[in-house]
Parts: sequence; structure tokens; C-alpha cells
Amino acid sequence: MTKKLLRFRSTSPASGPPSNPVSTQPAGAEGLPGDKVDTLGLQLQWGSRALRESVELLSSMRFAISSLTVVCIASAIGTIVPQGSPEINYINQFGAFWSEVFTSADLFRVYNAPWFLLVMVLMLVSTSLCLVRNTPKMLREMKAWRSEVHERSFAAFSHRTERVFLPNDAGQGAQSLQALEANLVARGYQVRHRVGDSAAVPHLVAKKGSASRLGYIAAHLSIVVISLGGLADSELPTRLAMWWWGKEPIALAGLTAETIPEKARLPDATPTYRANLFIPEGQRSDLAVLNRPGGSVLLDLPFELELRQFIVDTYSTGMPKRFASDVILRDKKTGEETAAVIEVNKPLIHRGVAIYQSSFDDGGSQLALRLIPLDGPSRSSAAIDLAVGESRPLMRAGQKSDLTLEISAFKAINVERVGAVPSGDANAFEQHVATVLSPAADATRDQQNVGPAFQYKLRDAAGQAREFHSYMFPLELDGHSVFVLGVRDSPDDAFRYLRIPADAQGSMDDFLRLRSAMQNPDLRSRAAQRWAADQPVPNAEVRKALRASAEGALTTLANGGLIGMANMIEGNIPEDERTRMADVLIRIMTGSFFEVWQQARMADGLQRLSPADAANADFAQLALNAYSDSLLLDAPFMLQLKDFTEVKASVFQVTRSPGKYIVYLGSLLLVLGVFAMLYIHERRIWVWARTDADGAMSVRMAGSTPRKSFDFDDEFARLGTTLNQQGPTSQRG
Repeated sequence: MTKKLLRFRSTSPASGPPSNPVSTQPAGAEGLPGDKVDTLGLQLQWGSRALRESVELLSSMRFAISSLTVVCIASAIGTIVPQGSPEINYINQFGAFWSEVFTSADLFRVYNAPWFLLVMVLMLVSTSLCLVRNTPKMLREMKAWRSEVHERSFAAFSHRTERVFLPNDAGQGAQSLQALEANLVARGYQVRHRVGDSAAVPHLVAKKGSASRLGYIAAHLSIVVISLGGLADSELPTRLAMWWWGKEPIALAGLTAETIPEKARLPDATPTYRANLFIPEGQRSDLAVLNRPGGSVLLDLPFELELRQFIVDTYSTGMPKRFASDVILRDKKTGEETAAVIEVNKPLIHRGVAIYQSSFDDGGSQLALRLIPLDGPSRSSAAIDLAVGESRPLMRAGQKSDLTLEISAFKAINVERVGAVPSGDANAFEQHVATVLSPAADATRDQQNVGPAFQYKLRDAAGQAREFHSYMFPLELDGHSVFVLGVRDSPDDAFRYLRIPADAQGSMDDFLRLRSAMQNPDLRSRAAQRWAADQPVPNAEVRKALRASAEGALTTLANGGLIGMANMIEGNIPEDERTRMADVLIRIMTGSFFEVWQQARMADGLQRLSPADAANADFAQLALNAYSDSLLLDAPFMLQLKDFTEVKASVFQVTRSPGKYIVYLGSLLLVLGVFAMLYIHERRIWVWARTDADGAMSVRMAGSTPRKSFDFDDEFARLGTTLNQQGPTSQRG
């Protein structure tokens, strides 16, 4: 196959004298003054028309610029939008619809998206073809003197001056030419004298700054080099390696390093990768996990890494300020051991593999838990000891239930935004009745460490699971001390939190005592009777009616919560009477609910509390809201963390990125190229000298530069003064 460079075509006639009448293109390609540069590419001499047009399009400058624009836009998206975050983060930020749209377009993994890699390859090929097409011409142009520019082009130059020496000043004309040449040499110009005897060609030609064309070559070559480096560090080499070695991603859940099939293991010769390495304290590993669409593969590392200790330094608020891992690295080939501390932005590099401190996780902490029933009158709790990652079938009344408990996560340090609600944010409805399950903390509040928390799942016989998030200690929210228990039906959902008030001893025992009493009909009946007996009413009939109303309100509340009360009011009371009757029923309900609490306390041998005390009234109101919300949990149990033995684990990111050195080289070429283009300006000077038949000498000087600048204007004017010592002179500029 042979290739032929297309000549530049004139796309429109010249509209006037150009600033650079002598084109910077090679001889034979510049055409007449006013020609525009063509952006077409290479043309094949054979093949189908579609193939020839495709190659021509691919090698054109406009295609290279278009592909570079797409890469820049995609890179901006990849910089603005966090890459590789959990799906729930994107759903919370963009909503379910747009999150799905952006996911389908691979905008959350844009740098490894197939369409991005394709554009990178096309830009690489297009820019390379442009370099192949233009570099030889630029190199020839650097060497070209343009000593055959005809004197008739003089009038077209924007920088020009001329001087006529009379016959008796002919000697002075020769001296002026010599002085001009000396001045040009002093200013760094290369000078070449006339070749041939024709007076129409320049007497001398001078040029400097031809190296600026190397800047264009270096800048465009840098795009090629950086693209090669980017592709070398992308997922493309890994995909090719998996195809070459016949590897396939699989689901690693439930598998151990020994049971993972060979088809899901990549050797340490994999050319480039970015994988995760999870190591608990006191353990070691030489297998990293490389996440791929449809599953994961294990990656053999050329070393074994042991985590001796994971270190967390915190601020006074409890916010972590430093993560570090004290590790020992053992080389598989030499057996040499290296002790090191890996911190964020301070990786350990071994045999071309960089080990970064990515994050931390739980390494299998042992948790001492309290299993608390949430339905029925029973208050008996059970102690359970489980490690993070373990599961156990739950027992109910001595019989195995259809629920399995799974401990999924634990964090000893949790920094939340807690504190008082800003003024004006309180909801009037919330002051009287509970809303529904609410967020754990508000984003406008102060950050502080609220202590340990853990997550667990209750999985039924069908395999469906609900996930819960529980804090060990009560949190100060809205001026009250409350335990919070979060629940969600799917990992894509955000947690909704139940707030359980802490009693005077800082425990949830009083609430659990009250919850159990609300599930006991006899105790509700006694509470309704006692509450009615304490009311100042005129006769026994009214007191009997109050007792019936209180018992009915408590029964409705016990079975349906505040939502049940609202449904009862809407279904049994005329609309025009609802506001008045709702206020009466709420007073009856809250008063009798407080009495249920007192009956429960006395049943346990504790003293009665006065409703006149503000702290007691607040607790009763919070307990009423919490009891109503607890019915929405739809879970027979909840777990409370009583004690723990923490085992930390580090999550490292191990990367092999040979392309970064290629990118460094490309960046250096880019800096040099931009510097050459900005600070090295090509300049050319032509001088024609003609002696007439009467002995008069005419000297004309013209200058050209690809870019107009005040520096060249000043330099040309100073060169012109060499000719303007005396005698008639004509100068234009």
C-alpha cells in the first residue's frame, strides 16, 4: 500500500494582503497568498471507496480535534463525578432514574468505559497519522531558506521597507547591506546570500526561530505518548490478559482461597492492574481482588503482606485524621522481609507494584449482643456472642425460628452530625405525635464521635433479608438522649431510624418495660382504670365512660400505633367533629399511656413517677412515639451491643501501572512543546538589492512571522534604520 499527501486546497479566495504572504508550509504546498490550510488526511491509492474515505477521515485534523474534545469532556466528568463509589451513593445524589441512566452510560467508571477506551484509541491513531503526515513537512520547512521568493511579492508583505541609493551613493548602499547583515547575525539570525545571478531573487535571506516547529511536533507527540500511557494503565491490558489466559470473573462470596477455581486467578505477570487487598490485624495475604463486571478475579502478588497493626489517630471530635498500617512485606523470590508503615498518599512500592492505604474495615471483631423481643408481652432477653461475618439461626420460645441472624459490619468510631435542631426547624406535628422512622442525624449539626455501631441482617427462610444499624450508646438528638436503630429493606435504600428514649440510668430498660406492658391486656385495663379514677369528674358514669375510652385508646395504640389511632378517628368520627374529638382522644391516650408506664414500674417493684415532672413527661412522649414507630419495624427482635473485642483490618489498593512513566514522558514533551510554541517565534527576513542602468541602487527588505507581535514590529523597525541613514527612502508597515 502506498500513500500520497494531499495538497492543501484553497477553500476561499484571499480577501486582502495576508500578514504572512510566504506560507510556512513546504515549497510547492503554500500556493498563492491567501490560501487556507486544508484539514484532510491521507488518501489510499487502492481499496474500496468507503475504506479510502474512512482512512482519510481518521487521519484528518478535524477528527483528531473532535476526539480530543470528547476525551476532555469525559475526563471532566470523571473528575467531577466520584468514580467507583457504591451504587447507593449515586442514588442518593442523583436519584434512582438518573443514577440508572448514568450507570448505563458508564459515567461512574468513565475511564474504563468501552466507549472511552475506543475514543482514546481513535484519538491515538488519528493524532499519529496527523504526525506522520505533517512532521516530514515541518522538518523540511525548518531547513528551507525560501531563497527563491520573487521580488514581485514585496508589496504583499505587511512588514516591508525600501531605500534607493543615488548613483553617487552606491558605495554607501553596499556598506548598508553589510551593516544590515551584521545586525541580523548579532540578533541571532542565520544568513544566506543569493544563489544565482537573478536580481529578482533575494540578495540575502535570514531566519531564526525555526525550532518553534519542534514545539508543534513535541506537543502533538505528547498527546500520542500520554494516550499510550493512559491505555497502558487502563483495564484494556487486563481484559486482554484475561482473554489470553482464559480467565473469567466469578462471585467470590462463600469461597476461600483454596476453593476458588484456577479460571478466576490471574498470575503475577499481569501487566497492569488496580486491585484491592484486605488483611485483618495479625494476618497475611498474597491474593488481591480485582473487581470486574459480573464478578471478581483473584490476583497473585509477587509478595506476601502481613498487617501487624492498623493505626488510627483522631481529632478531639473523634474524626479520624491519620490512617496507617504497620506491615511486613515478604518477597516470594528472595524471601527478604521489609518492615514499613503505609499511610494515605505514602505508598510502599515493591518490584513496580505500589501498595496504597485505601481504607479500613472490620477484621472479624467479636461482639457481645443482647437479643430483645419486640412483639408480645415477653421481656426476657438472650445473650449472643458472634463475630462480624458470622451467622446463626435464632431461637424463639425454645424453638428454632425461620430467621437467621447475620452480623455484617462493625465500626468502633462513628462520627455523626448531632446536636440541637436549629431554631425554626421544629415541626409542630412532631411536638405531639411521632412522624415515621426518621434520619439518625441532621446535616446542619455538629460532628462528634458517637461511639461503636454495628450492622446486622435478619434473613427469612425465603432468603429475603432486612438490614439493621444499631449504635451502642445513646445519642443526644434534639436535646434528648435516645438509642437509635436503623432499618432498610434493600442495600439501595437509606436507613430509617427508630429513636428509643434512654431512661434516667442511660439504658432502654424503662422503654422495654413499657413496650411489654402495652402488649399485656390486663395491665392496660388496670392502667385505664387507675387513670380514670384519678380524673376530677362529677359522677361514676362519666368515670366509667372515661375508663372505656382510655382502654379503647390503649388497645388501638397497642395494635396499630398512632397510625391506627388516626384511622380510628377518621372512620368513627364525623369530619366536622374530628378536630375537637382528636384533641380529647390524644389527651386520654397520652394520660393513660403514662399510667401504663407507672403500672409497669410498680409491677417490677419501682416507685411511681409524677406526670408533673417535665423530664417524666418528655420521656413518656418520646416513648409513645418510639412504641408507635417500633410497630413499623416489622421485626420480632432487635439487637443491642453490650461489649466487643475489636479486630481491625486494612484495605490496600495494589497497582501496577507501567504507563505512568510513559505519561511522565508525554507530560515532559507537552511542557517543552508548549514552551517552544510560546517563547520561540519563527522570523524570516528577505533583502532584494537591484542596481539600475544609471547606477542607482534599490534595496528592499521584507519580513514575515507566523504570529503578529510587537517584538517583531520593533525588531523590524530597528533593522530598517540600518538602511535609513540618508537618501530617499520608502517604508511601509
